[in-house]
Amino acid sequence: MPPSASATRRATIADLATTSGVMSVEALSERFDVTSSTIRRDLARLVAEGRVARTYGGAIPTGVHSESTLPQRRGEAHAEKAAIARWAAEQVDSGDTVLLDAGSTVAELADLLRPVDDLTVGTVSLSVVSALSDAAGVTVECLGGTLRPLSQGFYGPLAEAALERMTFDSVFLGTDGVSLEGEICEADLAQTRLKEMMIRRSEKVFVLAHGTKIGLTPFHATLRLSPPWTLVTDSSAPADKVDELRSLGVSVVVI
Repeated sequence: MPPSASATRRATIADLATTSGVMSVEALSERFDVTSSTIRRDLARLVAEGRVARTYGGAIPTGVHSESTLPQRRGEAHAEKAAIARWAAEQVDSGDTVLLDAGSTVAELADLLRPVDDLTVGTVSLSVVSALSDAAGVTVECLGGTLRPLSQGFYGPLAEAALERMTFDSVFLGTDGVSLEGEICEADLAQTRLKEMMIRRSEKVFVLAHGTKIGLTPFHATLRLSPPWTLVTDSSAPADKVDELRSLGVSVVVI
């Protein structure tokens, strides 16, 4: 069966992003003679598949930094992520209400929270829901929304609407990179928007990122965090980059 017109159009958009760089919604709409809404749906599908990254008004190529799937990420730097997760778990007490992001290190943390009594966990992650679904002392609040297949996390208006009705003692965020300007980096703007809301609804903010992500910004969607917040990383993080972040007022814990 030949590919549909929409599939052919998305393939062409992905090729154009690679060869031409930034592509605006308006330019793509005119090129393919379709509405802007159609192009935005195409871009959302391509972002979910990791083939392009969103930017304001259009799309950019992911290039050599294509987004890994969650199973791929869980196999990377596993010992370092496990150590970060153990430290993070020690920050959670019985009676707390915590918010867990999607991501491989946060998924490691979820496994360690199973024994905690009288704990409420809000999350946008299918992995976290699975890990805690039968934990006797844990109440799980799934925020819902649109599922991103690559990260197995939810995002979008439904997740944002749920967040507006909740507050948390702490939020534990994953990230694709941490810039030396105190920004966290994600594959698309929808993720950074959601993380911004997660931060606003939480008293304490922890970003869990293994050392190779420090100073790395593989994608163009970023979110600047205002201190106080805590970066939890491992000893593979370059010392000079850790010092730069500390000079900005960021609390950095090196495991």
